[in-house]
Amino acid sequence: MMDPLTLGIVVGVVSLIFLLSGMPIAFALGFVAIIFIVIFMGPSQFDLVANTLFDGLENFGLLAIPLFILLGTTIGNTKASSDLYEVAHRWLYRLPGGLGVSNLISCAIFAALCGSSPATAAAIGKMGIPEMRKRGYSASLACGIIAAGGTLGILIPPSVTMIVYGIATETSIGKLFIAGIIPGILLTAMFSVWVVLVYHFTHRLPQKVDNNEIEYYTMKEKLIILPKVIPFILIIVIIIISLYGGWATPSESAAVGAIAAMLLVGIIYRVSLKEYISIIKDSTNDTVMIMLIIATSFLFGTVLTKLYISQTIANLIVSLDLPRWILMLLINIFLLVLGCFMPPVAIILITSPILYPVVTGLGFDPLWFGVIMTINLEAGLITPPVGLNLFVIKGIAPDVPLGKVLRGSLPFIIIILLEIVILYLFPGLALWLPNKMIGG
Repeated sequence: MMDPLTLGIVVGVVSLIFLLSGMPIAFALGFVAIIFIVIFMGPSQFDLVANTLFDGLENFGLLAIPLFILLGTTIGNTKASSDLYEVAHRWLYRLPGGLGVSNLISCAIFAALCGSSPATAAAIGKMGIPEMRKRGYSASLACGIIAAGGTLGILIPPSVTMIVYGIATETSIGKLFIAGIIPGILLTAMFSVWVVLVYHFTHRLPQKVDNNEIEYYTMKEKLIILPKVIPFILIIVIIIISLYGGWATPSESAAVGAIAAMLLVGIIYRVSLKEYISIIKDSTNDTVMIMLIIATSFLFGTVLTKLYISQTIANLIVSLDLPRWILMLLINIFLLVLGCFMPPVAIILITSPILYPVVTGLGFDPLWFGVIMTINLEAGLITPPVGLNLFVIKGIAPDVPLGKVLRGSLPFIIIILLEIVILYLFPGLALWLPNKMIGG
């Protein structure tokens, strides 16, 4: 049998081939794991498959994922998402680049309701991209704003990615959520500043809508729509306060949020039984997809551990005897490259067994690293060749060449990497709030 390091390289190459073949992520990871179980561990170990798949989904913390997905689908499949967008636009339209900023803030709010990046990009992009282009924004800037804004879905709590990281590393999910608040707000602000600057230097005059009068909203028009969205913003506030105060677990908060959202859309938007059934069906589809990835990723990670690949790679990284910040830089480059090819959930589940002992052994806080890892994977979502958000945007705006979408996204990738540097220099931005939490 070959040595673990060589075997790890073989596993990596074979996995990449299957992942790039177009096969669904869950099936690709599961199939590769089964192949290496049969070849290197023997048929007698085949019962590992069923046991690991079941154990991977048995964790109670995973219950938060379908509940937060249900919460997000309820908002996204009703007029609530368009009203969130409209409120941000009416209050910010006078700001240079205000429409772009309102799209980013709408993404941030929607992200806090659903925890999913593609869902955020799709929900806000369907309204935001046509509106921005109609008001004179270039196609590349409009697409870049939504692609970047969508990435906030995995950073601003509640975050599906942070739930998975918390379970994989046995880190408090509640504290991870709270750790993402300040970095999420900071990244939203940095994105917004960039949009304002670009707009200022490329649009000297106020933009008209369809060659008609310049857009204007009275205070009455600004206030009249608030009652529709305030209840949904209150859901976010209640979830955050309940986690920060230690009053509820993430799963309990998700359950309350999902039920509240379903009741509110029924009361405010008169959602029919047929629409409720559609909401449940869509959330079930998304949940099954994510849960399958989680289950097979656990199997894949278990095989890496059983074959002593994870431990060998971890020991190799430590043995490099480089300064810990240099090692962290290499880890971030590694994650960024992986993020170009795989979804965040799969990356976290595959790499956590390898990276977590290395990171904690180097003295880095696991909460801080969870935030850094999440931000890094945000960049992967808008980085070619397989940046998921890029293809969501391409589906929304099929007439925009992918090259223009990439050009619009590039400045936001640089801003994301800049935020990682800021968190390197000021780790307290991620750790201050969790350290003040009651419980966890």
